[in-house]
Amino acid sequence: MSRIAGLNFRNGGKIYYFDTEDLDVHMRDKVIAETSRGKEFGTVMVVLDSEQISLRRSPLKGLLRIATEEDLKREEENLEKEDKAFHVCKDKIEEHGLEMKLVDAEYTFDNSKLIFYFTADGRVDFRNLVKDLAGIFRTRIELRQIGVRDETKTLGGLGICGRELCCHSYLNEFAPVSIKMAKEQNLSLNPTKISGVCGRLMCCLKNEADTYEYLNKKMPRKGDELSTKEGRVGEVQNVDILTQKVRVMFEDNDTREVIEFNAADLVYEPGVHKKAKHAPKNQNSKDQNGNRDSDKSNSKSYGQKKDNNRDDRKNNGQDNRDRNRGEFRRNDGENRRNSEQKNQNRFSQQARDDSNRNVERGQKDGNAEGKKNNNRNRNRNRRRGNGDKGGQGQKQNGGTPAGGEKSE
Repeated sequence: MSRIAGLNFRNGGKIYYFDTEDLDVHMRDKVIAETSRGKEFGTVMVVLDSEQISLRRSPLKGLLRIATEEDLKREEENLEKEDKAFHVCKDKIEEHGLEMKLVDAEYTFDNSKLIFYFTADGRVDFRNLVKDLAGIFRTRIELRQIGVRDETKTLGGLGICGRELCCHSYLNEFAPVSIKMAKEQNLSLNPTKISGVCGRLMCCLKNEADTYEYLNKKMPRKGDELSTKEGRVGEVQNVDILTQKVRVMFEDNDTREVIEFNAADLVYEPGVHKKAKHAPKNQNSKDQNGNRDSDKSNSKSYGQKKDNNRDDRKNNGQDNRDRNRGEFRRNDGENRRNSEQKNQNRFSQQARDDSNRNVERGQKDGNAEGKKNNNRNRNRNRRRGNGDKGGQGQKQNGGTPAGGEKSE
């Protein structure tokens, strides 16, 4: 008869199913199986008969053999090598200054791969670390990042109940846990009271969530209005889910009375929650004869006053908004005019500076031109003076050139 076996390769890990291949295996037997990572050493956690095979996925991989004495010794050697590899990798992480926390190291059974599990707040560039580890161990290296819940599941510990952590002892997979489960169980919402070792919501909140959800549907809620079998109408003050007890408050002529009942002794419709109505408190709600007309008039006047107060608050708020909007517009106009005046003053000042620079430039050019004219006139006068002196010399010598001989 064909059977399948559920194997666990790590303590508290997920269960994987294999075909027994006609091997006579039992609970807690050590076996060798072929997986996607190679040969693995596992423990048989469950054995299913052929009638339950249809519930599982097929086809399944088969078991290689039941572990021998050599396989057990090799597994012990792998555990010792994992401990050494853990410390070596931890030293290398400190050497490279990487922000990661090493959790565990794992060798495959045939030593074809070495896997390191770590946690980190974000992504980590560990390429240089992998190169160093591959050079040391001479095998394929894999670094796998896990979460805080997987870290706690791997390391183990004790919970606030004093027992071993559920995730490390028997849980195969993490079930989703929400704060709604704590509310349905009437637990304190203090994070330190409902959080586990990993810092997340405790997994055991899921254990009784279905039971509390079923019981809450059959019980009234706090503040609901219900009646007893005698016809008295009251308001629910407190509900005890486990004992199915309900505390009900009754009001009779300004007196209050709280009585505890079994849920079966009360008249209400499960799943329908009708809130108790409270009339507004007013000392003059009744006249001397106790007529209800005065109650209606008083309640009506109370509602009118409430509406009037609401309208007054609304109108005052609208007036304040309009006033603030007008002040904002005035301030905005003043700021705009001030900015325009500043720009105009800046442009006029710049124009005056430009005109002054032009005048100074013109004066400098005029002075340079005047100097040129003066030099030109001075040279012209000098040449003229030299010509007049030469004419006077010719007249004194009888019209002959200076130094020349007089002709006969």
